[in-house]
Amino acid sequence: MVKKMLEKQKAGDALPLTSLNHISILCKSVESSLHFFQNVLGFVPIRRPSSFSFDGAWLFNYGVGIHLIQSENPSDLPAAKGEINPKDSHISFQCESMALVEKRLKEMGISYVQSRVEEGGVHVDQLFFHDPDGFMIEVCNCDRLPVIPLAAGDPATDCQRSDDALTSHLSLMPCIKCFPQAKTTIV
Repeated sequence: MVKKMLEKQKAGDALPLTSLNHISILCKSVESSLHFFQNVLGFVPIRRPSSFSFDGAWLFNYGVGIHLIQSENPSDLPAAKGEINPKDSHISFQCESMALVEKRLKEMGISYVQSRVEEGGVHVDQLFFHDPDGFMIEVCNCDRLPVIPLAAGDPATDCQRSDDALTSHLSLMPCIKCFPQAKTTIV
C-alpha cells in the first residue's frame, strides 16, 4: 500500500526526487565539527571538490552525507544551545542498541536528554544531544513504529491512521503531534 502511494506521489506534481543526499551544517570550527562527526557519530571524511572557494569538509556514512561549511564570521553565529529541546530541528539516526549509545555518550561526557514515546503499546526510546555548534542530533529505535499511510484527504497534521492492519508490516518515524514526548530525562 505504501509503495502504491509513493508511486502515485511520484506521478503527481511533486519533484522527481530519489533520496536524501546530504545535509549542510554551518560551523564555527570545521575542525571541531569534523572531530565530532567522525568520533561520536562514525562518519568518514570523503573527497570534497577542490573548486570550492570556502573552507569545509564532507563526510559520509549510513547512506547520507554531512557537509560541514566553515562560517566566514564564526562570532556572528548563535551561541551553542545549552538547553536540549527534543522539539528543535534535528537529524535522527537509527541504532541497534540504545543502551550502548547511552553508555558511550556518558563515557564521552556528552550531555543528552532521554525520552520515550508510546503508541499502541509500542515504545520508542530517544536520545537527543548537540554537536559543537548546537545542531540537534537524535539517536533512536524508531524503526519499532509502524508506517501507516493516511487515508486520502486526511490532513497530515492530524495523523489519523488509515489501516491498523498495516501496523505489523511497515515501519518509519512518527509525527511529533501524534507522539508527544511522554517522558523526558536530562542526563
